[in-house]
Amino acid sequence: MGHVPESRKARSAEAARFEVFLRSRKLKLTGERLAVLASIFQRESHFDAETLHAHLRTAGGNISRATVYRTLDLLVQSGLVRKNSLGASHANYEAAQGDEHHDHLICLNCSQVVEFYRPDIENLQEQICAAHGFKLIHHSLQIFGLCPGCTGQADEGTIRNRVAQLHT
Repeated sequence: MGHVPESRKARSAEAARFEVFLRSRKLKLTGERLAVLASIFQRESHFDAETLHAHLRTAGGNISRATVYRTLDLLVQSGLVRKNSLGASHANYEAAQGDEHHDHLICLNCSQVVEFYRPDIENLQEQICAAHGFKLIHHSLQIFGLCPGCTGQADEGTIRNRVAQLHT
């Protein structure tokens, strides 16, 4: 037997997990659903459904927009994909990589998203919950501002408008 690349093993594991989830709902793992899954786990950044659909169509797939949206919903329900708002008026998604947790810095001018993880912030949130007798289940930290490239370059009126329209 030949060597199986690590990325191929990961995709196979996700496909197997997705198939178990689908079967529990009496649904099938179709070629279209596999194509959506594979495309997502090849990405290294956040994406929206329209960008994913355009990529799949460009890659030669004949996958409908409705199939992409339905598959994304199923992948979120299965825990394989995370859905975020990131301040946009539409959902953004990312592949869920195990129990990995991270937070986001979001540029209000160019929409760049920077992921970060700080154990001290995680510990502080746990301490705050404990002090209030609150059981932490999930949290999401999003910091909106201007990236280094946009600082001093962005129109203040546009930025104020974007802040007023944040959907967090």
